[in-house]
Amino acid sequence: MTTFEQVREVLASTLQLGDSVKTFTPETGLLDEIPEFDSMAVVNVVAGLEEHFDIVIDDEELTAEHFATLGSLTVFVDDKLTANAA
Repeated sequence: MTTFEQVREVLASTLQLGDSVKTFTPETGLLDEIPEFDSMAVVNVVAGLEEHFDIVIDDEELTAEHFATLGSLTVFVDDKLTANAA
């Protein structure tokens, strides 16, 4: 399973979106696009990503840029995984 697919599944389980996430693409907007994706959801998604990928996301990394689209969030997670592997 790709990082994109895994991030999408974390979103699905955290936000209880069900099968609707199967239509999500890298261009799918998150902030201001998905009604369930509010500030509290960001905290829960971050916790889910940290647990699933065994990464640590610092508060200063919680930027609108990283959470703009599913693709930007996937790139952010990939970068964290790469940094952890180094």
